[in-house]
Amino acid sequence: MTWKRVVTALVLIPVVVGLVLFTPTWAVAIATAVITALALWEYFALGEAIGHRAYRVWTVVCAILFIADHLHAVGRVAGHSISSSASATPGATLIQEIYNPFHGSVDVVHSIVSVFFLFVLGLMVLTLFTKRPLVESLPAAGISSSALLLVAFPLSYAVRLHGFGTEGPKLLLFALVITWAGDTTAYFVGRAIGKHPLAPHLSPKKTWEGSVGSMVGSLVVGWAFGYWIAIPLGHLLAMAAIGNVAGQMGDLLESAYKRSAGVKDSGGLLPGHGGVLDRIDALILCIPVIWYYVVLVNPRGM
Repeated sequence: MTWKRVVTALVLIPVVVGLVLFTPTWAVAIATAVITALALWEYFALGEAIGHRAYRVWTVVCAILFIADHLHAVGRVAGHSISSSASATPGATLIQEIYNPFHGSVDVVHSIVSVFFLFVLGLMVLTLFTKRPLVESLPAAGISSSALLLVAFPLSYAVRLHGFGTEGPKLLLFALVITWAGDTTAYFVGRAIGKHPLAPHLSPKKTWEGSVGSMVGSLVVGWAFGYWIAIPLGHLLAMAAIGNVAGQMGDLLESAYKRSAGVKDSGGLLPGHGGVLDRIDALILCIPVIWYYVVLVNPRGM
């Protein structure tokens, strides 16, 4: 199984790195939409394993609207930064966009809150006017809502992070690499010396030794990125640490979903890795945590 993991990684990693570093944010948004749709389809399959049939198409549509909203916001911030005074900073502008969505001439349609409300309206229509048995109404709404909230919404922050000024692509790559390094070191350290189960009721093979190894791997990446990103080393290490913790929690969270559904992997699309959801589970929480740290802490006065 290890050789399959390695071969799949050797194929995918250069593609992902090239996409993040050398394509515009709209291309990253398209890639994020595709990955999100695949991950949601696997999540829906987990729901069906326990008899919960989601409103698949509507949930994916709203997930794509999340991504489109982030892309729109990135464009607005970039345009505002060009036209604003030199004293304004992208970080301050982003905070203003987040906490004051009605600032200036912001169109209320381009709002994450509006997407959530549109999703609710869609659920209402689907529940009241389709011919599904009424006994499916609550499970369908539940699995659809949890898919949007737990997978699509946090993962859509990849677009925001990539679009965060000139450092955005590097920051998104930072989130990816600390996750990859953490997963890799956890896998090999856990196999070599792992003895103490981390969460046996969720994932019997995960150990505390592997978890510590994962943290060390992410911190090493944080230190290495200090030579490339103009952010103080202390902040990079802090970002690596909280990103790693968020990633490990995301990994365990997906393990809980699979355990609930009674399956080992969310899918089989990626040889040696399982499904798309298996591969991105840590990123689902890591990416937004890194983005919020950069925006709210503003480590380099961005």
